[in-house]
Amino acid sequence: MLTFDVASTSPAHTVADVLVLPIFQGPEPGPGVAEVGEALGADLISVLKDHRVMGKVGETFAVPSLGRVKATSVVLVGLGPKGEAGAEAVRKASVKAARAAAKFRTLASTLPQVGDPAESGAAFAEGITIGGYRFDRYKVKSTENGSKGTGLRKAVALAGSATAARTLKNALRRGRIYGEASNWARDLVNTPAKDATPSYLAAEARRMAGKYGLKCRIWTKAELEKGGFGGILGVGAGSANEPRLIELLYQGAGDDQPIGLTGKGVTFDSGGLSLKDAAAMEWMKADMGGAAAALATMRALAQLGTKVNVIAAIPSSENLPGGSAIRPGDVLVHRSGKTSEVLNTDAEGRLILADALAYLAEKKPRVIIESATLTGAAMVALGTDIWAVMGNDQGLIDELLDAGRRSGEPGWQLPLWADYKRNIESTVADVKNTGPRYGGAINAGLFLKEFVGDVPWAHLDVAGTAFAETASEWWPKGATGSPARTFIRYIESQAKARIPAKAAGSRRRASRPTGVASPGQPVGSKRATRASGRGRASRPTA
Repeated sequence: MLTFDVASTSPAHTVADVLVLPIFQGPEPGPGVAEVGEALGADLISVLKDHRVMGKVGETFAVPSLGRVKATSVVLVGLGPKGEAGAEAVRKASVKAARAAAKFRTLASTLPQVGDPAESGAAFAEGITIGGYRFDRYKVKSTENGSKGTGLRKAVALAGSATAARTLKNALRRGRIYGEASNWARDLVNTPAKDATPSYLAAEARRMAGKYGLKCRIWTKAELEKGGFGGILGVGAGSANEPRLIELLYQGAGDDQPIGLTGKGVTFDSGGLSLKDAAAMEWMKADMGGAAAALATMRALAQLGTKVNVIAAIPSSENLPGGSAIRPGDVLVHRSGKTSEVLNTDAEGRLILADALAYLAEKKPRVIIESATLTGAAMVALGTDIWAVMGNDQGLIDELLDAGRRSGEPGWQLPLWADYKRNIESTVADVKNTGPRYGGAINAGLFLKEFVGDVPWAHLDVAGTAFAETASEWWPKGATGSPARTFIRYIESQAKARIPAKAAGSRRRASRPTGVASPGQPVGSKRATRASGRGRASRPTA
C-alpha cells in the first residue's frame, strides 16, 4: 500500500530511492534544483539544455546521484511555464514521476512547494497515486517491473516551511483519497466481466459501505420486479446473471436535501439481440464505468467526511442475447410508469438509467448527476480526451465543467436541443430508445430527461474517457476512473456552500437558467478545456 509523509529535510539530504525535482519551461530551476545541482557538482540546467529538455509539462529527465546526495537517483520533471504552473501541472508531473519511479520503493519530492501548498500537495498525492496504479491481479508475474508486489510504497512531500508542513499533511490525505477512489473504480472496470457480474458489483458496494460507514441496500431481481424497475429487468433478461440495483446513502449534513447520484452499470454489453461485432465487444467489460465512478465517489465522500447528504441508486445488468432477452419492438414499463419502445437492444444503458433516475427523483434531491459510457456519438463529437455533458440546469452544468477542469478530467457541453425530442417519439409507447444516427448523444440525453421530472439534472457521457484502449502519455491501457474525481470535487464544493433544505430547490431554480432549449434555440455556451491525453481509437458504444 502506498503511504505519504511530510519531511522538512533539504532535498540533497533526503534519503529516498528517487528524488523528484520540478523544472519550469525554459528550462528554469524549480525548488531544490540549484541545491542538488551544487551537491552533484553539475549545472543541471545546462545539462537539460544539452539534452534538449525544455521543461514542458510532464517531461522527465533522470540523473544518477553518484552518491553525492542521499537519494539514489534524481528525476527532473517539467511543469511548463513558471507563471502558469499550478495544481494541474503538479498533478500531471506527479503522474509522470510515479511512472518513472515504478521500479523503486520510496520517492521524495519538492513538487508540493510549487504554488498553494493545499492544492499542490493534494495534486501531488493524487498524481502519485494514479500514476503508480497497476492492475496485475490476473498475472503470475508482472511483465513491467518484475515480480508482483513491487513498486512504489512511500512518497514524501518535502515542505519549504513548518507552516507548509502542517498544511501538507491534510492536503496529502485529501489527494490520496481522491486517487485511491479513482484507482478502485479502475479495478472494478478492469475486472473481466466473467467475474464482475451485477452481483459482484453489488457485493463490492456492500463491502465498501460496511468499511466506510455508508447505508447500503441491494435490490434483488424479485424486489426489482415488485418495484417496477422494468428497464433494469429488461436489459438483464437475457443473462443468467440476475440484475441488481445498488442503493447507498451517505449522511453528512443532517436533514439537508441530498444530492442524487447514479451511473450506468452494464457489466458486459454484447448488444443483446442487436448484437455488436466482435471488435466492438472487446472492451465491453468497461460498460459499467459510470457505476464504478459513482461507487468510488461515495467511498471518497465517506472517507473525507464531506458535509453533505448523497443518495446513490446504481443500476446493474448484463446485456446478453439469451432466449429470454428483450426483442426489438418490445415495450418496457419503467419505475416512473412511463413506457419505452425498444428498437435497438444495444441502446440499453439509457433503459437501466431511466429506472434509477426515476427512483432518485422520488427522493426529491437538490440535484441529480449521472455518468455513463453511453454513445459512440459523443466520441465522434469530442474524441477520447473529453466527456460530454448536457442537462436541464445551466448552473449545475457549469459547476461540473469547472470541477472537471480542476480535476484534470475536462468536459464539454452539448445542447439538449428540444426540437430533437421528435426523434424519440414512439407510436406505441411514451418514448423510444433510439432515434436517427445523427445527434445520437443528444437523443440519448433527451430520453434520460424524460425520467427526472423537474429536478435539476446533468448527464455526463463518458464513452470516450472511461477506458483507454491503447496506452498514452498519461494513461496505461485500461480504465481511467473518469469521472469519479470530477464528481467528488463537485460534491465537495456543494458541501462548502450548501443551501438549507427548505430553500434549496426554490433558490437553485430561481438563480439558474434552464438548460433545456425551447424550439429553435440553442442551449448555453461551450466551455473550452485542455485535453488530458487519453488516446485511443474510436469505437461505437451504447
